[in-house]
Amino acid sequence: MPNNLFNAEFSINKRTIGSNHSPYVIAELSGNHQGDIQRALQLIDAAAASGVDAIKIQTYRPDTITLDHNGPEFCLTDGLWQGRTLFELYQEAHTPWEWHSELFKRAQQHNITLFSSPFDPTAIDLLEDLGCPAYKIASFEITDIALLKYAASTGKPIIMSTGMATAAEIAEAAQAIYDGGGRDLAILHCVSGYPAPLTDCNLQTIADLTRQYNLPIGLSDHSLTNTTAITAVALGARIIEKHFTLHENDNSVDAKFSLSPAQFSQLVTDIKDTWSVLGRVDYKLKQSEQSNHAFRRSLYIAQDIKAGEKFTTQNIKSVRPGLGLHPRYLDHVLTRTASCDLNAGSALKTEYITDFSPANRVQGTL
Repeated sequence: MPNNLFNAEFSINKRTIGSNHSPYVIAELSGNHQGDIQRALQLIDAAAASGVDAIKIQTYRPDTITLDHNGPEFCLTDGLWQGRTLFELYQEAHTPWEWHSELFKRAQQHNITLFSSPFDPTAIDLLEDLGCPAYKIASFEITDIALLKYAASTGKPIIMSTGMATAAEIAEAAQAIYDGGGRDLAILHCVSGYPAPLTDCNLQTIADLTRQYNLPIGLSDHSLTNTTAITAVALGARIIEKHFTLHENDNSVDAKFSLSPAQFSQLVTDIKDTWSVLGRVDYKLKQSEQSNHAFRRSLYIAQDIKAGEKFTTQNIKSVRPGLGLHPRYLDHVLTRTASCDLNAGSALKTEYITDFSPANRVQGTL
């Protein structure tokens, strides 16, 4: 598909997301509320205090995401949730719809963005009534074309994860969002392993997605280290999403691949630092370098020299500081003689050299 269908940058609640803006950091609460609204509110409080840009919840009921069935295809046989049915897992993990209004209000009190992943059209309807400012399409829903189009029809920005998706499926999903009227789209590289092994992360995909799509690219990170997110930012990710919980030893459904408040605060700091050091292309002398500029090498008198005496590698040296003639002129100087008596320790100047006229006097070394 053409790479100019979507806006290169967009804003969520006046926070611009794009290649020239610092990474947008999202704390995913998921099912870490443990079925307790007070804990959900505490998660919002703690996430807001950690310095994130946004908090994300998930909007579904178990019957809108799966069937209440215990057939083999509805049972998990390995991983963190081995032995449970899908319905049982989502019954525990879902965020009750009657909580949503209070959760949005709590985020507003902190002046922080809260948005959600909807899993069916009725979830989008609920979220629209609550003024949800953006929508996240989860990796498992990227093939639900009707859901993508319905979310796009709201005109809200859409952030889409790509876990398990082929390149063709990503393109098909993006086309569906465009066909539904969406123009503000971000794509998050994602590995849907819980947790995701570092060797599966393949962050070079971020650079490839950036080449293919003229829109914000990011990372939905399920790994157990900040290295993944930091590296992603260095490779061009401008959105980072990671799961958030209250305590490192929580027993909630997603706690094993979630960060505690202290860990998330460190992640935010690391991401900001990474963005800062990336900076821009700049070959000018930096403010922090100015005091050291004088200590670069230059040509100095290493031994006393009499007028008319030839310059040699013994009586002329390239040393620090940089107050003498540029070292680029050494070869030319070695073919000349001193125009006056010179004392060791003096910076070599052009007036000390007879017939100083090198070809590279003006243009420099190249």
